Amino acid sequence: MRLPTWIAQHLAALRAVLVFTVLLGLVYPLALVAVGQLPGLNHKTDGSLISSGGTTVGSALIGQSFTDADGNPVARYFQSRPSAAGDGYDPTSTSASNLGPESVVDTLATDPEESSESLLTQVCGRSKEVGELNGVDGRRPFCTDDGVGAVLAVFRADGLTGPVTRVVSVNQAAPATPFVASYEGVTVEPAQPGEDYVAAGGVVTPIRGDAPADPAVPADAVTASASGLDPQISPAYAELQVNRVARERGADPAAVRKQVKEHTTGRGLGFMGEPGVNVLELNIALDKRFAAR
Repeated sequence: MRLPTWIAQHLAALRAVLVFTVLLGLVYPLALVAVGQLPGLNHKTDGSLISSGGTTVGSALIGQSFTDADGNPVARYFQSRPSAAGDGYDPTSTSASNLGPESVVDTLATDPEESSESLLTQVCGRSKEVGELNGVDGRRPFCTDDGVGAVLAVFRADGLTGPVTRVVSVNQAAPATPFVASYEGVTVEPAQPGEDYVAAGGVVTPIRGDAPADPAVPADAVTASASGLDPQISPAYAELQVNRVARERGADPAAVRKQVKEHTTGRGLGFMGEPGVNVLELNIALDKRFAAR
């Protein structure tokens, strides 16, 4: 007895669902797990966890901060690049800041909880801190000496043209002293929290300043990665930190520099990406060889 066509079609569909469920839901995942346990691959598939002194201290694939309880950098360690993933290097909140090149004006609210920094001010503040930590010039173009974006809101008599009638340093809240005293003969005012000078007609005008065109602090020291989880820093940022780490550990800078080189990986396949220094692996190696003073 032949089954009705519609029943036969449903049974065929059910068989296909069962077959593909077994193949793709069981056989395929288990096969990948088995492949991942092959020698040479099992370390990566297990998370590339790193142990020191019998304790797991992190992963070679996920960055982490080297700070004290108050969030201050621990001077004897190489520091990682900034992270915008959650509270920092949170793999459950991997993300970038979503701020772009046009983010140059801070939000200065009367309630500090509602205030936020522009990307420019974040970069300026980080560069200043990194410079102070490592004893180098942390200045950058379009940054003030106190580490915020050097940006003015310029008001003109006819909107975009005409004589300047008012100038406000939008990222420096009163009673701060503006980074420049005057602009085109008009005294510069500090910003008042809660005021939107751009909506009021001010023309956003970044001021370059006299910082060197090639900053001493490299870009990866002041910007977060797209994932917020990068475990590596550039060789340039590592080199910037060598003297500080060597001093804190009472070590020869040449010996610390050698450790940096040993933990530097080249470009993928010789041409993809950039060389990088794994910060966690480097710091563990330093702990083993040079105890902190």
